Amino acid sequence: MSARDEREDHMSVYLIIALAPLVGSLLAGLCGKIIGRTGAQTVTIAGVAVSAALSAWVLYGFMTGSRTRFDENVYTWLTMGGLDFAVGFLVDTLTATMLVIVTSVSLMVHIYTIGYMKGEEGYQRFFSYISLFTFSMLMLVMSNNFIQLFFGWEAVGLVSYLLIGFYYQRPTAIFANLKAFLVNRVGDFGFVLGIGLVLAYFGGSLRYADVFQHIDQVKQATIELIPGHEWSLITVTCILLFVGAMGKSAQFPLHVWLPDSMEGPTPISALIHAATMVTAGIFMVSRMSPLYELSDVALGVIMVSGTITALFMGFLGMIQNDIKRVIAYSTLSQLGYMTVALGASAYNVAVFHVMTHAFFKALLFLAAGSVIMGMHHDQDMRHMGGLRKYMPVTWICMLIGSLSLIGTPFFSGFYSKDSIIDAVKASTLPFSSIAYVALVASVFVTAFYSFRLYFLVFHGEEKWRKAAHDEHHGHEHHGLSPKDNPHESPLVVTIPLILLAIPSVFVGMWAIKPMLFSDFYHNVIFINSAAHPALAHVHEEFHGIVAMALHSVTTPVLWLVIAGVVLSWYFYMKKPQIPARLAVTFSPIYKLLENKYYLDALYFNVFARGSRMLGTFFWKVGDVFLIDKLVVNGAAHVVGSVAALVRRMQTGFIYTYATAMIAGVFVLVVWGFWPLLKPLFGG
Repeated sequence: MSARDEREDHMSVYLIIALAPLVGSLLAGLCGKIIGRTGAQTVTIAGVAVSAALSAWVLYGFMTGSRTRFDENVYTWLTMGGLDFAVGFLVDTLTATMLVIVTSVSLMVHIYTIGYMKGEEGYQRFFSYISLFTFSMLMLVMSNNFIQLFFGWEAVGLVSYLLIGFYYQRPTAIFANLKAFLVNRVGDFGFVLGIGLVLAYFGGSLRYADVFQHIDQVKQATIELIPGHEWSLITVTCILLFVGAMGKSAQFPLHVWLPDSMEGPTPISALIHAATMVTAGIFMVSRMSPLYELSDVALGVIMVSGTITALFMGFLGMIQNDIKRVIAYSTLSQLGYMTVALGASAYNVAVFHVMTHAFFKALLFLAAGSVIMGMHHDQDMRHMGGLRKYMPVTWICMLIGSLSLIGTPFFSGFYSKDSIIDAVKASTLPFSSIAYVALVASVFVTAFYSFRLYFLVFHGEEKWRKAAHDEHHGHEHHGLSPKDNPHESPLVVTIPLILLAIPSVFVGMWAIKPMLFSDFYHNVIFINSAAHPALAHVHEEFHGIVAMALHSVTTPVLWLVIAGVVLSWYFYMKKPQIPARLAVTFSPIYKLLENKYYLDALYFNVFARGSRMLGTFFWKVGDVFLIDKLVVNGAAHVVGSVAALVRRMQTGFIYTYATAMIAGVFVLVVWGFWPLLKPLFGG
């Protein structure tokens, strides 16, 4: 096969990967009434399955060396001033990794949706949305230029808006999707400014390859944001791009939208939190590693944001009672881990944690959805308990996901999470020591809230019996009736759980060496090892997957994990009165956590209301008064006022006109003879 034929063959494969979910989405959305529920689920699942199979084949090709880097434009849709706006694909090992993550998790979510959304209105619409979501994320990770990246960036934001507000008759859902949309607009504003700086200073091109070639020419360049104060161009560009990542990947202070995204159906919660949307920022910073390696200031900003998110969002997970919100706050915390890894220049480790987290987080969300189905859509953990014997498959899958999340040795989450902690410990950036302490503390917090959920849901007293009894006697509660028992979910729900549980255990030990300690990402992710030795240190300390697991016994991390699990068992299984007593004793802290550090109130009262008041002021003073009344209508008002005054003089009586004529003659006479009369008045 010639090079040209091989290139065209690769192009065809990548087009199919990207467009197959889009075709399924359009068929389900536009022809949903014609093809029905079965047809909608079939075409969308088939489209994602094709993408998943081809993505796995592409990744296998890179692993065996039979496939090489691909960077070609597919279609140029606009040329303006020498700048090409093109649809293009950059497929390398980083892209292939993300393709497998996105499509495999999305496929499991699509299959799971058949059982979870059974009987729901808008069934075809939901399948159309989640396939469109998958297409948008694929276009984002496959892009070879900033314009296409921005298209995918905005498309996942738009579809997430539609999915979070899927139950559009619920006021809480509408509030949640509007909140997500507005918060992401703040991040996207910074992202657009960053792209603008790239276009203005990096060779006048938005193609990644061209931008990276001009790095040396702008390495020492500065820019004045404030007159007289020069900033590094690279630093400003990187920070602005990261502001976009803060919105999409829900990093402090733009994290507030993610917990409220739970208002959407559980399958979309899994898709947003595991494989799409929130991973976009991590991917983007990793792709832009040649830029970020030149700015320690930008890396420091990233590390600070990630550290705050990892620890303080974990605290919020400790007091949640909604099963999905506990997992949502764990997503925020784990995204903080990934972001801290980016700040330590351990981009490989961040992507590695993206992979392991995608599987066990999708498993946790889908298992939570299975619990919700078994509880007749009651999400309050205080109404659960003892579900292990009623939902054995869901129970074991939730246990596997929780063990992986907390970093239990030999589980996938252990290898990626411990690698992040080791990388941060070895980092030489000024904030790294504080970040290390925060991440280690977060280990305990994660173990505590994860197994608080596990024990409250699957063990202990069957509190759902009392809750159902209360509802029967008029108390407010929605879920099981007194005659019902929880039940295991159908196979269409449990099979995706089992398939996700397998990589949640094994993918970490399988992928750690190629992803972290080989040249798999050579010439894809760039690290200045001399200035940022974190990943090199992790490599030196790695002596195999078994040795790494055994070594964890000598570190405080594993003992903090055990302490978190044991304490949660003691609090919620043995002495359940202790948490209530602590909430009363430390009520100011509890109230602070319950109100999510008052950030929502701050944003609403200061920024939202302040912006509205400022807009009202400019509207009433600037638009209504200055423009409408003075500038536009001012002349008309003057003419109208003069005309009204003159109109009053037109009485129609002859003596009025005679008096006016006499007065006029008198004025003329006085004015004419004034020089002669002036001496008489002493002039």
